[in-house]
Amino acid sequence: MNNNNNIDPKKLGGLLEAVSKKIGVPPQKLKNELESGKFDSALSAMSKNDAMKFQQAVNNPKLIEKMMSTPQAKALYKKLSGE
Repeated sequence: MNNNNNIDPKKLGGLLEAVSKKIGVPPQKLKNELESGKFDSALSAMSKNDAMKFQQAVNNPKLIEKMMSTPQAKALYKKLSGE
């Protein structure tokens, strides 16, 4: 699941567009930040509690691995990758 090259660019663009509208950040800026490992725009749009939880998850690879192994995460990945 760690190879993001399998995700359909149109679906990824749609996801970026949806998140962009939700947090009020242009899609390209959001994409650039995420590709460079920055989450400033996303974090600034979250509540303090959610931002703290997100930071904890990002800093804990085991937690991310556990989250990505859930049926919901697998289904989302399949949908985005066109599988």
